[in-house]
Amino acid sequence: MSLKKITKYDLVEAVYQNTKHEKRVVQEVVENLLLELKDSLKDGATIELRGFGTFEPRLRKGRSKARNPKTGELLSVAPHYVAAFRSGQELRKALWDLPVQEE
Repeated sequence: MSLKKITKYDLVEAVYQNTKHEKRVVQEVVENLLLELKDSLKDGATIELRGFGTFEPRLRKGRSKARNPKTGELLSVAPHYVAAFRSGQELRKALWDLPVQEE
């Protein structure tokens, strides 16, 4: 199995093919869904999608001795939130059975 990148366009195209709704309508729905997810996370909400997973804002501690990997410069990073994802049980089970390719 090769790792493939799926874009927002690919998602819109797949939903369009499966539903046969107008592509413009499908694109609006996908855009609005992603916007709602982002706004909810910004408001500090946890988003639970049964069978898929949970998105939540998670606090990262600040560090006083962080290093810029490009320049090597020392800098401090304030505490901040990041988006975290925990996969749901159904998604974990689906991925568990994927064949593993040895390199």
